[in-house]
Amino acid sequence: MSDHTTSTVSIPREVAAHVLWSERQGGYPAGSFTTKLLELWAFADYSNAARLEAAWPEYGAALRMLGEPGGVEKLRAVAGA
Repeated sequence: MSDHTTSTVSIPREVAAHVLWSERQGGYPAGSFTTKLLELWAFADYSNAARLEAAWPEYGAALRMLGEPGGVEKLRAVAGA
């Protein structure tokens, strides 16, 4: 399975791997822009995180999944790790 769907957003393997890497949970590093984006997301308040998610829904879905019980394992499965 190459993607995972949460709500109506599909999480690609690459996105799952980037989010895992950003949280030091496995995966692999993203490019410089995406790395900075994920760093920014970590500091965003609720309203700004919602703005980021509107622009990058796959990353928003992956970050939400990460916060769920068993989220790390779910993202690892999506990433193929």
